[in-house]
Amino acid sequence: MSSTLFRTKKVEQSILDTEEPEHALKKSLSALDLTVFGVGVIIGTGIFVLTGTVARNNAGPAVALAFVVAGVVCALAALCYAEFASTVPVAGSAYTFSYASLGELPAWIIGWDLVLEFALGTAVVAVGWSGYIASLMDNAGWELPEALGTRDGADGFGFDILAAALVLLLTAILVVGTKLSARVTSLVVAVKVTVVLTVIIAGAFFIDGDNYDPFIPKAQAVEAGDNLQAPLIQLMFGWAPSNFGVMGIFTAASVVFFAFIGFDVVATAAEETKNPQRDMPRGILGSLLICTTLYVAVSIVVTGMQNYTDLSITAPLADAFKATGHPWFAGFISFGAAVGLTTVCMILLLGQTRVFFAMSRDGLLPRFFSHVHPRFRTPHRPTILLGVLIAILAGFTPLSELAELVNIGTLFAFVVVAIGVIILRRSRPDLHRAFRTPWVPFIPILSVCASLWLMLNLPAETWVRFAGWMAVGFVVYFLYGRSHSRLGRHEETTVGDVMKGPRPGDPQ
Repeated sequence: MSSTLFRTKKVEQSILDTEEPEHALKKSLSALDLTVFGVGVIIGTGIFVLTGTVARNNAGPAVALAFVVAGVVCALAALCYAEFASTVPVAGSAYTFSYASLGELPAWIIGWDLVLEFALGTAVVAVGWSGYIASLMDNAGWELPEALGTRDGADGFGFDILAAALVLLLTAILVVGTKLSARVTSLVVAVKVTVVLTVIIAGAFFIDGDNYDPFIPKAQAVEAGDNLQAPLIQLMFGWAPSNFGVMGIFTAASVVFFAFIGFDVVATAAEETKNPQRDMPRGILGSLLICTTLYVAVSIVVTGMQNYTDLSITAPLADAFKATGHPWFAGFISFGAAVGLTTVCMILLLGQTRVFFAMSRDGLLPRFFSHVHPRFRTPHRPTILLGVLIAILAGFTPLSELAELVNIGTLFAFVVVAIGVIILRRSRPDLHRAFRTPWVPFIPILSVCASLWLMLNLPAETWVRFAGWMAVGFVVYFLYGRSHSRLGRHEETTVGDVMKGPRPGDPQ
């Protein structure tokens, strides 16, 4: 039984499956499109919110160094993703990579994990976008009925109509075509990057050097917790991280890391890329480099504009401009944040549908969902199904407590991909690798250790919920996926032909 659970799908077969007419996606994306996708999904609420929260609570002005540390951790994972995406240019990202290196059950686990990660991520971002739009509407004197506003803190029946409408609109755009999605994303990313550059350039004129003193505030011990809200590492070892000081930078890095989530989504579009061997590494690493540079610059500016002890937790960038007597910039930043979140939502939804599509094409989910639209060449069936479900989820559910599941899911994928690089190097050294992760196995091992460290800093409650979702996934796999696997059926057919032997009249 163990041999069937860990059977691997050959890279050549994965690539061959992408050429079946009814299951083939349209190749239309360039390196620039992929970089725009990456920047579009990475720059979201993190840069607009986490900067102030982490500077005030964990690192002070040294939050800039925390962004550098988090960027390095992501870069380690990005190098592994770049090798896989250029070697196995097939939809599905970490799921497809795992199928080629670790086996079917690990691939199912990571695919199931990604479905949850992207679904919750899309819903959470849609709810956040709804809040920004509702705030802008209030400024203009317009107000939605309470029953159609945000679900967080609402009493009785409520449906977040704005969040649901956004998801349905983006679903329609994704059905029409990935190239259209790239064009919409490019436009919105241009607005978002303009806002970020405005913060950096305009804010530089209002920096007060005294706000950088001290750059690394004196360390403060944190009392260890003893309930499920405490980080898992506290419950396991009784160790509590410190705030501020040098160790506070690493504590802050575990928080701001989540502002980088999304670059891995670029890998899900490998199959729709014109030249994935060349463009995938450029898109993944390029988008990460751009965003890390912007994050560091913004954190330096905002902590220079206002003392870190006075920074706002909810809207630090906008409130820093208000504190310096320039409220107009605050409105501009809020508008940019609202516009920018649309691309985050779209690309997360794109990533989820591609993973679902890849699992369906392999037979682990119903094959009904693996047929592409005859005209648009997009996986329209899973896109519509997941879009409607996520719209309902975003409309009815306050998702603040579930948001951390997105983070643990991403880190889990990082661990699996890094291990997969090491295994595939040993099992298939003959494969052509347009991009090679340097210093294997050192870099992948370092990536695994860094990701596990950040996972241990997540609340124990998040681990419990994650384990529950994984348990459901095991049930689905053993009741459906294992028996419907195309790879498994192919093996049964091959073994059956061998057992039958030559029939009378067959040529000898």
